[in-house]
Amino acid sequence: MEEDCQIEFPAFPYKPYPIQMDFMKFLYKSLDKGGISMLESPTGTGKTLSIICSALQWLVDKKRQESIKGALGLNLQENLGNKSCLDNDIDNEPDWMRNFVPNKESDTHEKKKPKGKKKSGVRSKDTFSKKEKEETTRDLSNSGEEKGLEGNVNKREGKNVKGNVGIDEGDEEFLLEEYESGEESDGTLKRRNSGADVCLSSDEEEEDGLGDEEDGARLKIYFCSRTHSQLSQFIKELRKTTFSSELMVVCLGSRKNFCINEEVLKLGTSTLINERCLELQKNKKNEASKTMQNLGAGKRVHRTKASCGCPMLRSRKVEKEFKNEIIQLEPLDIEDLVRIGRNLGTCPYYGSRRMVPTADLVILPYQSLLSKSSRESLGLSLKNSVIIIDEAHNLADTLISMYDAKITLSQLNLLQSHLGGYFQRFRNLLGPGNRRYIQTLMVLTQAFLRVLLPDGKLANHVDPLFESEEIEISLDSSMAINEFLFSLDIDNINLVKLLQYMKESNLTHKVCGYRDKVAVAQNGSSVEDVKATTCKEESAVSCFRALADMLISLTNNDGDGRILISRPRLTCRGQEGHIKYVMLTGEKMFSEIADQAQAVVLAGGTLQPIEETKERLFPSLLPDRLHFFSCSHIIPPENILPIVVKHGPSDQSFDFSYKLRSQPNMIEELGLLLCNIVTVVPEGVIVFFSSFDYEGKVYDSWKISGMLTRIMKKKRVFREPRKNTEVEAVLREYKETIDEVSTSNPTSCNGAILFAVVGGKISEGINFSDGTGRCIIMVGLPYPSPSDIELIERVKYIEGQNPKSCVYGKHRSGDVQTGFHILRSCKGRGKEYYENLCMKAVNQSIGRAIRHINDYAAILLVDMRYASDPATIGKLPQWIKSRLVPTTENYGQVHRLLHQFFKFHISKGSNQ
Repeated sequence: MEEDCQIEFPAFPYKPYPIQMDFMKFLYKSLDKGGISMLESPTGTGKTLSIICSALQWLVDKKRQESIKGALGLNLQENLGNKSCLDNDIDNEPDWMRNFVPNKESDTHEKKKPKGKKKSGVRSKDTFSKKEKEETTRDLSNSGEEKGLEGNVNKREGKNVKGNVGIDEGDEEFLLEEYESGEESDGTLKRRNSGADVCLSSDEEEEDGLGDEEDGARLKIYFCSRTHSQLSQFIKELRKTTFSSELMVVCLGSRKNFCINEEVLKLGTSTLINERCLELQKNKKNEASKTMQNLGAGKRVHRTKASCGCPMLRSRKVEKEFKNEIIQLEPLDIEDLVRIGRNLGTCPYYGSRRMVPTADLVILPYQSLLSKSSRESLGLSLKNSVIIIDEAHNLADTLISMYDAKITLSQLNLLQSHLGGYFQRFRNLLGPGNRRYIQTLMVLTQAFLRVLLPDGKLANHVDPLFESEEIEISLDSSMAINEFLFSLDIDNINLVKLLQYMKESNLTHKVCGYRDKVAVAQNGSSVEDVKATTCKEESAVSCFRALADMLISLTNNDGDGRILISRPRLTCRGQEGHIKYVMLTGEKMFSEIADQAQAVVLAGGTLQPIEETKERLFPSLLPDRLHFFSCSHIIPPENILPIVVKHGPSDQSFDFSYKLRSQPNMIEELGLLLCNIVTVVPEGVIVFFSSFDYEGKVYDSWKISGMLTRIMKKKRVFREPRKNTEVEAVLREYKETIDEVSTSNPTSCNGAILFAVVGGKISEGINFSDGTGRCIIMVGLPYPSPSDIELIERVKYIEGQNPKSCVYGKHRSGDVQTGFHILRSCKGRGKEYYENLCMKAVNQSIGRAIRHINDYAAILLVDMRYASDPATIGKLPQWIKSRLVPTTENYGQVHRLLHQFFKFHISKGSNQ
């Protein structure tokens, strides 16, 4: 207790509530202890600000302690060394050493040369100093007069190179250099993300000089969250504290969010933007390589604008200006960095990355931290650092999904065409190593095509309404890695060495470059036009990356994941087939993070049940290395009214289970409920549906029946769009409508109603404070669809079943009954996991309201199953569960409770 009193948080900008003090003290002590901490604090309790003030105070105190220790150690060393140690050393030295005066380096070389015998004028390797070695290396690299460089130039120009005789001058640049694989590696390969793929050559790594100020031992805090908007909110809270001017802060993000090159941005997708960015870096490096070759051959060097790579990375001077400006300003989010980058004309993506080594706090999205290849690409050192992962309620699934891999039928067809055309053109010019590896890749793509098209044709889709029980369709299937490899007869291929070849040989860009040239010749268009057309269709580089990702997945342990095969079927949607690897365990990936860090913090509004997270990510963690904290909400009990609604206004029982939710009487009763709700709830109402499809079905039904018109007499109706890019505009109009009503007539029940979807953008990262979220309505229990093969595989894995006990031999896409059968057979952890997925989604959605201590809202759980299953209620957050009205006799009772609740708060607000 005495120790707690000594911990202070002077940077907290307000007087903290008791639960905020408890949160900050617990986090501070957890960082000291190390290990893994899980901190649960409801949405609206100031969790972000508490994390900032506690973690950064710990960082400042830790650095101060290290500084004091360093100063004490230095003084001690000086005191011991200046007198006694030095004197003793001198006294103990022999006479010849004390009399020795070292000559200058030049004198040593000139005056101390032995005049005796010489050994053939050859200097021993061991006699070279480190500096001389570096100078020699530098001379070999830069001097065109060196024989080795001349040899390279001659080889590049096709002089005296066996096998290049007769090759077309325009094709020579696409010919692979001879490849000889080294010793076989240990099989440990890095997964590459969209930033830099393993299928790309080693000379295509991202721009040099990112670590000019290496400071790997510097103590840092890494804070990551799922979306860029959440990171911006974190920076906004950080600016409220004194730490914003005391510490070095840098924000990282994706190329798509940072890029200011308009020619690259117009490509649209993240994948194409990443590829083009890397291609520009490669062009710059290739130009530098050609410049060295031309200098070596005594040629004149011509530099063009196009040869300089990205125009936003041409001036080191401007890049330094970017860094200096950021250092002088308060912490900046992505939008701020982009604005400064545009003003200066320099890349904010690489500019922010260069600041990581000297930063105290690094703010970044999930992918950049959780993906091993992303961490290595960014040069992030997690050693002895603190890692804070916010919104960690679905961390296990998020982490595992980053290691999935998928390749489609169209990608395989394109790869087969590109590799076949390239091999046919250059087969007589390629060395044996290149021929062997290219043929192996062709064998693999052919094998993958065979599994998707076993008879060479698309499978006919059979309407399930007219399908007889005897017809067997194996459109979707699942198998283990070894089973997949053996079934395709490719188990004898060394995938590790093949991946190494794809990375080191520059195969991807040689093949893609040659195909672009062929397309130009055939179509009579320019290379730029060909690339633009490719961007609209399918990028060949993306296809190679998909193949590399799939091959990496096949090197995993047999039990770590499953191969899902979805064969193409002829439907009106034209769904195409694919092969997908689904990772099932995240323990290894998470341990790579946790083992390096001083401490890992998982924070969120709803983290329970923590047992599931522990079992999936760190099952071997010792009990004393796991610290858990949970607190209640800051709002008083009378500010929240959660009710289970079992019956509608017509006394129809609500049951939105899969079998009953689409029945007309259920949809109609829900409409009657909303018609009554909008007459008693002021300002904004948000209704959460289980899926976009179900929301669309309900909306269309209400539109036809006239129920929608009745609702719109009181509230303007808004709908969550499927496209994330359109959400912001809808939310802005929704809030403007409510603000207009609140200003003109705050006591009326006019306003707006928003139809949203569980798992959509609105349910995950959008906050509805005050009038924007006076009532949250959860329609049913949003269980994930049992027709999802990936979900069922995860359930089976967590349950610990024998994979062969539930086989998808007769399963087809959308087979709900098979999924239900498997789920019913699960009695342990698999069943618990499936139920937790549902309740985590519920908790995330209803937690969108109540953002501060004076906020108030009603929460309606519309389904009789909430009342009939105590286990379901038990998974609600404690601050809701403790105030829940678990059952009501009829809807009339619900209506009275709502009327009294809002009448009280409206009158309370009027009196204030």
